Amino acid sequence: MHVHVPSGVCSKQIQFDVREGALHDVRFAGGCPGSLEALGRLLDGMPVQDAIDKMSGITCGNKPTSCPDQLAKALASLQDGRPLAAPAHAVGFGLKPLNPFG
Repeated sequence: MHVHVPSGVCSKQIQFDVREGALHDVRFAGGCPGSLEALGRLLDGMPVQDAIDKMSGITCGNKPTSCPDQLAKALASLQDGRPLAAPAHAVGFGLKPLNPFG
């Protein structure tokens, strides 16, 4: 599981996993809960490069970035072998599991 601390957006942390080149278990702490939970579900199983291509450059209101753009930046950093911004402490995500049987 990867944890990224985004900047310039409402969400405080992004958690995600990459398995066999695809995104899984994307969770945002903070931000717009319904939209970001939906985004996590839509991204589940998507190839990392496709996710980067679809989310890069998305802005939020008058901000130059967005939660999806921040996730794209984190994924690009991983692909380039750069470390992610590490969290200072754990943040409660408060989301129910995507798979109630898992």
